[in-house]
Amino acid sequence: MASSASLQQFFSPMVRGRRPRTSPAILRAVAQAPELAAEVDTGRLEPRVEERGGYWVLKETFRAGINPQEKMKLQKDPMTLLLGDGIRELAVKPLPEIEASNAGKDDIDTRLKWLGFFHRRKHHYGRFMVRMKLPNGVTTSEQTRYLASVVAAYGRDGCADVTTRQNWQIRGIQLPEVPTILDGLATVGLSSLQSGMDNVRNPVGNPLAGVDPHEIVDTRLFTSLLSSFVTANSTGNPAITNLPRKWNVCVVGSHDLYEHPHINDLAYVPAKKDGRFGFNLLVGGFFSPKRCAEAVALDAWVPADDVVAVCKAVLEAYRDLGNRGNRQRTRMMWLIDELGIEVFRSEVEKRMPQSKLNRASPEDLLETKWERRDYLGVHPQKQPGLSFVGLHVPVGRVQAADMFELARISEEYGSGELRLTVEQNIIIPNVQNSRLSALLNEPLLKERFSPEPSILMKGLVACTGSQFCGQAIIETKARALRVVKEVELRVAVARPVRMHWSGCPNSCAQVQVADIGFMGCLTRNAQGKVCEGADIYLGGRIGSDSHLGEAYKKAVPCDDLVAAVVDILVDKFGGVLRVREEDDDAVGGNGSEEARAWSLTHSVEWPIMSARGATTMLCV
Repeated sequence: MASSASLQQFFSPMVRGRRPRTSPAILRAVAQAPELAAEVDTGRLEPRVEERGGYWVLKETFRAGINPQEKMKLQKDPMTLLLGDGIRELAVKPLPEIEASNAGKDDIDTRLKWLGFFHRRKHHYGRFMVRMKLPNGVTTSEQTRYLASVVAAYGRDGCADVTTRQNWQIRGIQLPEVPTILDGLATVGLSSLQSGMDNVRNPVGNPLAGVDPHEIVDTRLFTSLLSSFVTANSTGNPAITNLPRKWNVCVVGSHDLYEHPHINDLAYVPAKKDGRFGFNLLVGGFFSPKRCAEAVALDAWVPADDVVAVCKAVLEAYRDLGNRGNRQRTRMMWLIDELGIEVFRSEVEKRMPQSKLNRASPEDLLETKWERRDYLGVHPQKQPGLSFVGLHVPVGRVQAADMFELARISEEYGSGELRLTVEQNIIIPNVQNSRLSALLNEPLLKERFSPEPSILMKGLVACTGSQFCGQAIIETKARALRVVKEVELRVAVARPVRMHWSGCPNSCAQVQVADIGFMGCLTRNAQGKVCEGADIYLGGRIGSDSHLGEAYKKAVPCDDLVAAVVDILVDKFGGVLRVREEDDDAVGGNGSEEARAWSLTHSVEWPIMSARGATTMLCV
């Protein structure tokens, strides 16, 4: 671990000499923290796992009533595919041979997720999605070009997505190529290890880290250290690969809270104590089909040097004590609820170096009333003469050609670096101001990834949907684009309204943090026929007063969503109905010039892959 002196370069001068204030979001987290359980049986605090031969295994005493995923891990630890070189043996077998046994199906459908490879059995059989580990969303032109080459090799079966955890996912991969791709990722400094199932997800940080004139701390060092710990420097870390469920972590670097700390299992919030820089800790935030919970205060502060140590302690407490029965009750917040926050804190403290954990700093370094900045477009960096340019990537979908162009542009105009954001967009940092005009005139920015998207398009987020994901109930990406295009022809709004689409209740697109969220479901239309629909959520907030939205209307048929959104924008967001051409025709008018001009300038064909891999040009 780097010394505190060497970490000083990552702290903004703004944190020195400024009186800290506690943000409303943090105050609410403190107020919501579960009370100390009335009594916790000492037997409940016995670790439920033990180390055997380098792997952590559930003790026999605690195997009654465990879920099928836990049974699968007992039969064969998923990390043996990597550490035991099982992946190379698996990759040379034909799929029919693998499918002949339940163990083989578990290998390709579940255990491979520990290596970051996800079989798309339901909608893209025989093809895999690969999810990267990309701490802080920082990637290079070399890495982007390599991923593009992998995608390009699969033709119409290949594409990529920017995810809601600042990450790349690539699609279309076939099993025989998995070992070669793993080797290729390592060559360019990438890893996909431990990015799925019961593992720690990609560490999220400020996408403007290091270039942000208003940042509190450069989060890149900390997210990189966390990712290195989680994956043992991309070699695999079986000490924390047998968690009860997935687990999210973020490091807050700015007043904007781009990292969404309130929905992470562990969030580091900048705070000073006794003149030292460090972090207050929030724990337990998560989404699931049965419950969504905001993170609560652990009443703990750690100096910058202990960022990894406390992450390890929290993970070990969760690994050792977490429930392994009903999968809907195994996220870390359920354990916190059961034990009470003080008992959970004491278990974390036991696992800290010297078994010591400081109480929280009374005040964090976040501004209480900070208007969240829009990073899309051109903005000056803290380095004189340089700017960063935020590009809007519609619903996060990119093709191989896009990735090659992004790599070229980042090298030609910037420093060969790209930043991914949790809103599925991309930032190009370190652009010389003298080169901005040429960059903005690049065809990719003019035709596909605009720095100045329309007011409703800029806040659009969508998960994979039923196009590829077997759990999704509805198609999301193409539908989200269609709905926004149609809504913008019908209503005008004065400020951005963030709309998030999730294909199922797992809420991968985080509908609860959106102004308007859509969660896929099945319903019946006016004719009584079963159709795709969505539950609509309203009121999610991000930034200094962040909180989760609530269900507004259930089971709205997808064909009725345009009208529903128009009504919501008018009633809740001050929207004004546009005069549409067909309305004017009814009274002999000439139509809305504004609407007609919008249609001419914004009608764009977006390549959306079909489930069978055929690329269709969908005009929206």
